[in-house]
Amino acid sequence: VVDADGRCIPFEALYGEQKAIVVFVRNFLCYTCKEYVEDLAKVPKAFLQEANVRLIVIGQSSYHHIKPFCSLTGYTHEMYVDPQREIYKTLGMKRGEGNNRSVRSPHVKSSTLLGSIRSMWRAMTGPAFDFQGDPAQQGGALILGPGNEVHFLHLDKNRLDHVPINTVLQLAGVKTVNFTNEPQIIDI
Repeated sequence: VVDADGRCIPFEALYGEQKAIVVFVRNFLCYTCKEYVEDLAKVPKAFLQEANVRLIVIGQSSYHHIKPFCSLTGYTHEMYVDPQREIYKTLGMKRGEGNNRSVRSPHVKSSTLLGSIRSMWRAMTGPAFDFQGDPAQQGGALILGPGNEVHFLHLDKNRLDHVPINTVLQLAGVKTVNFTNEPQIIDI
């Protein structure tokens, strides 16, 4: 993988010493990925540190797009790219939309029409009409490490098939987060 400064890092180094939640996104222009990463940005660093877990997002564009995408989404955790999609392919992540359209990510707030229009606008107003990765590539989520241990694997079937973030946090031993704007009610 490649970091925001263009340095190559072996994928195994991301989870070799510490458990890691690794989220692969479709591309940085995808509205569903943007909204999912906006919610990942709400995971407090303290929750991750307390559980000794890293939170990592991997895209499939040039590393030049990492900093603007982090700025756009408010994401401050680790982010890398796999520009040749080698890890996507190795993990068996699909290209194209699966036929299971009933799946709906709880983290996607935009309608398909509005989200698609926003994605196209960002593509058209970006440098050189850059799609920032293969638009047909699907993503997924894993919990790995330390070492070669795989605790969880979810391969997205389509753009709305993100695993709920609290599910992944809970499986990794991290405190969950209230992603709604509604106040939490605690029974005593």
